[in-house]
Amino acid sequence: MSAFLAAAGVLAAAAAGAGSILVPPGRLRSLAMLAAIALLPALILGDQWHTTQIVDLRHHADRLVALGIVALAATGALALVFRRWPILLPLAIVAALPFRIPLEAGGDTANLLVPLYLVIAAGVLATALRDWNGTRADAPAAASAAPLVWLPRILAAAVVLYALQSLYSPDFSKGLQNVCFFLVPFTVAYGLLRDVKWDKRLLTYVLAVVAAEALAFVLIGSVEYVSRSLFWNDQVIRSNEFHTYFRVNSVFWDPNIYGRYLALVIVVAMASLLWIKERRTFALLTLLVAVLWIGLAQTFSQSSFIALLAGLAALAALRWSWRWTLGAAAIGAIGAVLVVTLVGGSGKVNFSRLNIDTSGRANLVSGGLDLFGERPIWGYGSGGFQHAYRDHAANQDAPVSISHTEPITVASEQGTIGLVAYVALIATALWTMASGLGPLMPGLAGSRAGGAGRGPRTDTLARPQALSPGQAPRAYLAARAAVLAAFVALLVHTMAYAGFFEDPITWVLLAVGASLAAAPAVRDPA
Repeated sequence: MSAFLAAAGVLAAAAAGAGSILVPPGRLRSLAMLAAIALLPALILGDQWHTTQIVDLRHHADRLVALGIVALAATGALALVFRRWPILLPLAIVAALPFRIPLEAGGDTANLLVPLYLVIAAGVLATALRDWNGTRADAPAAASAAPLVWLPRILAAAVVLYALQSLYSPDFSKGLQNVCFFLVPFTVAYGLLRDVKWDKRLLTYVLAVVAAEALAFVLIGSVEYVSRSLFWNDQVIRSNEFHTYFRVNSVFWDPNIYGRYLALVIVVAMASLLWIKERRTFALLTLLVAVLWIGLAQTFSQSSFIALLAGLAALAALRWSWRWTLGAAAIGAIGAVLVVTLVGGSGKVNFSRLNIDTSGRANLVSGGLDLFGERPIWGYGSGGFQHAYRDHAANQDAPVSISHTEPITVASEQGTIGLVAYVALIATALWTMASGLGPLMPGLAGSRAGGAGRGPRTDTLARPQALSPGQAPRAYLAARAAVLAAFVALLVHTMAYAGFFEDPITWVLLAVGASLAAAPAVRDPA
């Protein structure tokens, strides 16, 4: 594929992805979704056309045709299922989130979310069939509140900006792959999930799905831990040979990603524990949290433990008092800084020891900051961190692809321009997820200052009436608290392990959070 066609294709895919969340539901949006999904495989094939794996497939055309037929058949079958039972689409997306299949791409092994891609493609096809047949599902009313209006706009702008900045990247292929494997398909998934009505039944099913999968992952991880053997990832296998502890990754490629998933499920389960009071449900959720904690401990993932604490702190702030929670968090942060400062007993920060304890990430952070200092406005280009860092470190064999700290990666690759978009997206997402919660959450100041007696609020989402915490349905409160706390936990995890835009869970939380924020807190959640 020529450089011009590749660049035009990346921009077209990003624009189609943006259209899938900016255009109102209907035929035009369906066309945008279909265009986005159709462009992705063409761009990947064109980019990887001369790699060993694609050349091998080209020499065995029957295998390539067979793979295409299987993919189309699976997509068509799933589309018919989603067309008949729409509730299965969000459940299938949530269920497919953890599963990655290792495939060769560009000379490296890429763990791709193939099941999720098939589900998204089937969802797009089902949506297109619905729109072009003239039948429309009951979708949420158009949002008029500021955060709900701005969230898709900023999200679309971030996707298009990333595609634009890949054009001058020293590793355009990496930027193209990030656009095609992550940003565009996840943007389409956001559009699909944003239309869903998240009632009590669907929320219960989602909790059941993630709980069952997490328990299965813990079982697999426990078998690994007891047998002292992993299924895959040679790097972790070698690392376990030199450590006094043994880290497991279950079906995930990396123990930190496995730990992130378990931490998020624990946060969701804890949100349900705090608001759902039925005795049987309470007992089951307590047992679930205990088992998942055992699985999380086996990962030895420091970033996941910190993310879990951040999510639990967010729940405590919502359920009891944000002031006390903030005070406790500040004390904990000061204690952590003192421990790091006094490590080794010298009274000074031991940067060498810190770099060892963080598996070299301290050097990556400092290197990323140096890269940002060299090009502070526009950065080195989307996907260009690895290439630029190796040149900066004068070490072409440095085993690095990202800085492991999301803001550093964004700053070094996209400069101040991308950093502004990234911060704006996070701020708008938190604003959206917290909108209207003042009168509903006991831990927020608004619930005590006003409550139901103040009448409808005009500075948040429009609601029929402002319900007090006692009046609002528990499922609604638990769901909104779970999404907000899980997003906080994921955000904290990306500060130590990156993967904010590359994790589909980010996009699912954004979509569900926006949908719940737009739904009125009526007494009957169904």
